[in-house]
Amino acid sequence: MARADFYLIGKPRFRDQPLLLVCELARKASDAGLPMLVLCASAAQAEQLDDLLWSFDPDAYVPHQIVGADEDEEEVPVLLAAPEHDVALRPMVLNLREAAVPDGFERVLEVVPADASARGPLRERWKQYVARGLEVAKHDM
Repeated sequence: MARADFYLIGKPRFRDQPLLLVCELARKASDAGLPMLVLCASAAQAEQLDDLLWSFDPDAYVPHQIVGADEDEEEVPVLLAAPEHDVALRPMVLNLREAAVPDGFERVLEVVPADASARGPLRERWKQYVARGLEVAKHDM
């Protein structure tokens, strides 16, 4: 059964820089040998995340690239996709976009902002995933 995990930002470290949580989740997936697709909200966000994945932890290396940067994208553990790129879903998808991810994954990760006023759309997304029959869980971060 496919599942959706919602990561609620609470820690000051992630509140100040939410993409750090994305880096941590990407590192966990890479370390576990699980290829991940990150659906970025914009090309600028993909670039920002690309830079952050190189620098967020001096002792960590998360192999990654932006879609369109190389032909061997299937070999890269963490693939960053801006909205203008049409890319096949991977079993694990981290969604930073405004809409729920369509079927075609085993697990989707959703990052929920610390700002309570920004959580409404994520609540709706939660309901959408439940209605589609996904197992849904939340994690306080």
